[in-house]
Amino acid sequence: MKLLRIDSSARLSSVSRQLTGRFVQAWQKEHPQGTVIERDLTATALPLITDEFVQAMHTNSATLTAEQKKVLAISDALVEELVQADTIVIGAPMYNFAIPAPLKAWIDQVVRAGKTVLFSASGPQGTLQGKNVYVVTSRGGAFRPGTPTERFDYQEPYLRHILAFIGLTDVTFIHAENQKPGAQGEVARQAALAQIQQSAREPLSSAV
Repeated sequence: MKLLRIDSSARLSSVSRQLTGRFVQAWQKEHPQGTVIERDLTATALPLITDEFVQAMHTNSATLTAEQKKVLAISDALVEELVQADTIVIGAPMYNFAIPAPLKAWIDQVVRAGKTVLFSASGPQGTLQGKNVYVVTSRGGAFRPGTPTERFDYQEPYLRHILAFIGLTDVTFIHAENQKPGAQGEVARQAALAQIQQSAREPLSSAV
C-alpha cells in the first residue's frame, strides 16, 4: 500500500500541512507496512506550460528527442507518483477563493493527454481509477453548500472536476473552515481531525 501526500501551502506551519501530517500518522497506524511518498510542491521546481512541453506531450514516446524527454521529466515523475499511489491526500489552502499557484502548476503537469486522460469518439476517459483521494483544505471563511458564500468557492468545484477528468472520482473533501483570526477555527480543526481519523480507516476504492 502506498500513500502519496501532496502539500501546497506557502507556510511550513500552515493548517493544511498540519492536517495532512495527521492524515499520514493515522494512515500509517492503519497500514504499518505501507509506504508514504512526500511531495512538497513549494519545494519542487514546477515549470509553467510552454510550447515545447505541449509539442513533446503530443509526440509519440518512441520518437521523443533527448531534449523533449528532459522537458517531460518532471511531469513523468509526478504522474508516476499518482500511478503508484493507492491513496492520495492533498493539502489545499484557499488562496483568494481558489487554489495556490503551486497546486495549479502540479495539475498542469499531471493532466496529460495520452497518459492520464485518453480521448476517443466517446469523449475523454481518465486513467487513474480505483484510488482514494482526500483533499484537506483550510479556509478563512465558510463556504458550505446552501450558504450565501457558497458561490465564492472556486476551490472544491474546480478540484473535484479536474481530478475526475483524470479518473480520480472517489474524492473526499475535508474542510477546516473559519481559520481567519477571531473565527471559530479550533472547532473546525477538531472536526476535520475527526474526519481524518475516520477517512484513514476506509478501504481502498473500487470505483472505475
